[in-house]
Amino acid sequence: MKTTIEISNYPLNADYIPPIKDFIDRINLHPNLIIRANATSTQIVGEYDEVMPILQKEIKTSFEKYGKMIFVIKVLNGALDI
Repeated sequence: MKTTIEISNYPLNADYIPPIKDFIDRINLHPNLIIRANATSTQIVGEYDEVMPILQKEIKTSFEKYGKMIFVIKVLNGALDI
């Protein structure tokens, strides 16, 4: 089943760009995902059973590397043309 995810990352520190960029760079390492980043969020399209474990792993990695941050995630059943 395809899914479309919209995710925003809000690191709770003054130097917020490197943690966001690092998260997006790690997500981009997965060739089966379609990813579009813009100024306020990142959209990800892929198979639900593939996308969710990737997000779980990469969010945990961000918490461990950068400390406190907020992730806001919207999940849609189906693929949007991003």
